[in-house]
Amino acid sequence: MATLEYPHIERSGDGTLLLAGTMTKVVEVVMDRLAFHWDADEIQRQHPHLTLGQIHSALAYYYDHQAEVDAVIDSRIRKEDEILRELGESPLRARLRAARRAS
Repeated sequence: MATLEYPHIERSGDGTLLLAGTMTKVVEVVMDRLAFHWDADEIQRQHPHLTLGQIHSALAYYYDHQAEVDAVIDSRIRKEDEILRELGESPLRARLRAARRAS
């Protein structure tokens, strides 16, 4: 079986996949694609420091390793949900709810 290489992707010391020469995580490019349905050109417009080669490499990595990257995305979402639960409701949100009930 051939080994797949992604010249624009490097793994950091903690195992995070980054676009080479940047601090941009592969998962962030993938999430832009999935959440906003952006194509590579739009991702580049939103992140002008990235080349189309880097973006296409990140997306290719995702489609070749979808289960792995989806697990990272799920973990990030669970962690964010946990942090939000720990923080509780913001005072602003509580005031807005109270104002809505009062009107």
